[in-house]
Amino acid sequence: MTQNEKSIPVIIVGGGQAGLSMSWYLCRENVDHVVFEAKTACHSWDDERWDNFCLVTPNWQCELPGHPYRGSDPHGFMVKQEIIDYVKGFTDSFTAPLREHTPVTSITRHENGGYRVVAGAELWHAQHVVIASGAYHDAVIPGYASAIDPSIYQVHSQDYRNAAQLPDGAVLVVGSGQSGAQIVEDLFIENRKIHLCVGSAPRVSRFYRGRDVVDWLADMQFYDLTVDNHPLRDGARDKTNHYVTGRNGGHDLDLRLFAKDGVGLHGTLETIRDEVAHFAPDLRDNLDDADKTNADIKKSIDAYIAREGITAPTEAPYVPVWEPDGSNTPLDLKAAGITSIIWCIGFRPNYRWIDVPVFNGANKPLWHRGVTDAPGFYFLGLPWLHTWGSGRFSGISRDAAWLASQITGKDVPVA
Repeated sequence: MTQNEKSIPVIIVGGGQAGLSMSWYLCRENVDHVVFEAKTACHSWDDERWDNFCLVTPNWQCELPGHPYRGSDPHGFMVKQEIIDYVKGFTDSFTAPLREHTPVTSITRHENGGYRVVAGAELWHAQHVVIASGAYHDAVIPGYASAIDPSIYQVHSQDYRNAAQLPDGAVLVVGSGQSGAQIVEDLFIENRKIHLCVGSAPRVSRFYRGRDVVDWLADMQFYDLTVDNHPLRDGARDKTNHYVTGRNGGHDLDLRLFAKDGVGLHGTLETIRDEVAHFAPDLRDNLDDADKTNADIKKSIDAYIAREGITAPTEAPYVPVWEPDGSNTPLDLKAAGITSIIWCIGFRPNYRWIDVPVFNGANKPLWHRGVTDAPGFYFLGLPWLHTWGSGRFSGISRDAAWLASQITGKDVPVA
C-alpha cells in the first residue's frame, strides 16, 4: 500500500439513486463504505431534465429502499419537482457516507488484492467496488453538427429546459424515443412549428381496457421477468424505451396525430450538409413498427384477460390517423424557418477511467446480475441489469439488496 493511501471495505462510485440504494443496504448491514459523487446527490433529476418532465411510469412503482411512494396519487405521475422531493426524502432518510464533488478518475487492480481508486486528490484501497454511475455519460451529438451554421441554435435533450429557451422559429427534433417524443409535445403545446426525425423507437398505449398498461403488465409479472429469461436475452439492453407520457394524468403519444396537427415527420436523420437535412426512407416502416409493438402488447393483455377470466371493457383496434405520402424530400433548414435543433439521440457510456478486465470487445461491461468476473467488482443501476426495473425506481432496491448479499456473504432481504 502506498503512502497516504486510505483503506475501506467498499467503495461506491456514483451518488444517484442507485449508489445511494446500495449505501442504504450497506448502512443497514453495518458495512463500512464510502460513496463518491462527482457532482451532488441525485443531481441529474434537477440538472438534466426539462421543466415539464414527469414520470412515464405510475407513482406506485417508486420503491427506493425503505422509501416507497406514500403520496395520495399512486396511479398518477410525479412531475419534476415532486420527483426531486421524493428522491431528497430518500437521501434524507438515512446518513450515507457521501463525498460530493469528488470524481473518481481511475480504478485499477491493487497489488494486495482488491482495487486502487483515485477519488479527487486521494488514493483509496477497497476490496469491493460498486460502479453505480449509470450508463448515460456522454451526450451523443453527431460530428457533422459542428459544420452547421452557428446561427442555428443546437442543444442536447439533457440541456433542454423549455420552449422559451429556444430562439423564435421552427424546431428540428432529432430522435423519437421517450425524450424526443415528450419534447415534441412540450413544444407543440407552446405552438412551435416542429419537424421530427422519427427513429425506430417503439410506442405503447397509456391505458388499455380500463387500466394503465403498466398495471396490466405488473399483474402479468412482466416486471419480474429477468434478462436471462427474456426472449432477446442480453439484446433487451439495447432496445429503445417505448414512448408514452404521464403528463396531465397520462396519455398516448401518437406521432401520426402530431403529423395530422401540423408537425412535419421525416425518417431517420442521415446527415445535415450545407444546412439541408437528408433522411433515410424509413418513415413509414418506423411508424408501422411502433404501432405493431403497441398492438402486440395489447394482444398479450387480451390473452391474459381471457386466460384469467377477467371482466374488462373492450376496445376497438387502433386505426392510423395519418399516413406518410411516401416522399423523402430533403429539408432545407433555412427555407423551413428552422432556428433550433434538439438532439434526442441518447448517450454513450464512458468507462475509460476503469482499468479492470470487465469489458467486452465493444467496451461494454459484462456481468450477471451486476456481478462481474473480477472478484469484488460490481455494476448497479444499468438497464436490464437483472429486470426491466433495474435502472428505475422500481427495481434498484432489489438489485442493491442482491449485491449487498454478495458483499456480506449472507442473505440481505429486500426492504
